[in-house]
Amino acid sequence: MNTIVIIGAGASGMMAAITAKRMGANVSLLEQNQEIGKKILSTGNGRCNFTNLVQEPMMYHSDNLGFAWKVIERFTAQDTLRFFSEIGVYSKNRGGYMYPNSEQATAILNVLRWQIEELEIPVITDSKVQVITHDTNVFRIQTTTGIYQANRVILACGSRASRIAGADGSGYALATKLGHSLIPVLPALVQLKCEEDFYKQLAGVRVQGLVSLYVGKECVAKDEGEIQLTKYGISGIPVFQISRHVAIALQEKKYPLVSIDFMQHFKEEQLYNFLEDRKTKLSYRFVNTFFIGVFPEKLGEVILQRCNIDRQKQVAMLSNEELQALVDMIKQFQTTVVATNDYEQAQVCRGGVNTKEVCANTLESCIVPNLYFAGEILDVDGMCGGYNLQWAWSSGYVAGSEATK
Repeated sequence: MNTIVIIGAGASGMMAAITAKRMGANVSLLEQNQEIGKKILSTGNGRCNFTNLVQEPMMYHSDNLGFAWKVIERFTAQDTLRFFSEIGVYSKNRGGYMYPNSEQATAILNVLRWQIEELEIPVITDSKVQVITHDTNVFRIQTTTGIYQANRVILACGSRASRIAGADGSGYALATKLGHSLIPVLPALVQLKCEEDFYKQLAGVRVQGLVSLYVGKECVAKDEGEIQLTKYGISGIPVFQISRHVAIALQEKKYPLVSIDFMQHFKEEQLYNFLEDRKTKLSYRFVNTFFIGVFPEKLGEVILQRCNIDRQKQVAMLSNEELQALVDMIKQFQTTVVATNDYEQAQVCRGGVNTKEVCANTLESCIVPNLYFAGEILDVDGMCGGYNLQWAWSSGYVAGSEATK
């Protein structure tokens, strides 16, 4: 019987443990925090969007293209739904985004905990791994709670992304000491800090829009949805979706520029005609009221300020040039990004253990036999929408099943 020690009892580690135990392995879980699976509780704003029915390779990022998808195909979203249904979760479908029907992340964590208890898998908490050594047949794992031995090890230590104590990226050091290299680790699915000083006026505004990221003259990413304007810059799901590319550009000393289209359903000519018609209908008003009913008041004020239009004159006095300037500003509201928020605010990280050194079919190390990886420690990050948890379930399943063979 294989003896497997899994380091990290987050989503992927718990899935690996349950899978391996069901297949007959002798399994132990080591977790450096006091409780297991705490990060699950913060997913989906506490509601836990635990997978997504819309699955395509483009939903998963890595410097090694195609790596993640080979793993996802081994344990799909349908497999995830089946797994959680069998252990007690009735799911709710919101346009492909899957939640427990209770909309409580505790439901997902509790059923995983109960399954681990029912399978009698030993869980050692407050156990921080210090050193892993190995010879031909045995790994020795020295921790703050003692020394453990196994003939298979799964590193499922997570990434640096989280407010949870212990999300320190210590797994990266364990991997590098065992001979693996890292793709630079950067915050992803995170808010962006911008250069301009008008954001203090815009704090708290939420507005629909299309966000496009330019590095040089190239548009490298775009997404649309609800944008949240903060005192330091921009946030919201479409911002999160482009943030990994921003982090890479900043790390490469390039200058990312974000352009926001606040009325993407209008072409420029249509928007000009709309504003011209509005000018006619509201000619008696003052310009500072021109966008009331169109945009949140704070945003309308900033758009007028950035176009240097006198807000105290009558709407009838708006020139054709000023209308065109407003069109340009609404369709191409440009802002310079100077930084991402820190790892504590990030949902995941871009980068991690180089997946070119890991077999996609088994998640076994190509460098150290019988060493496996699962979850965020690898250079794989998904889009918002349940994809990072799907990666955790899929990679945990593959690592757990392959380590048992």
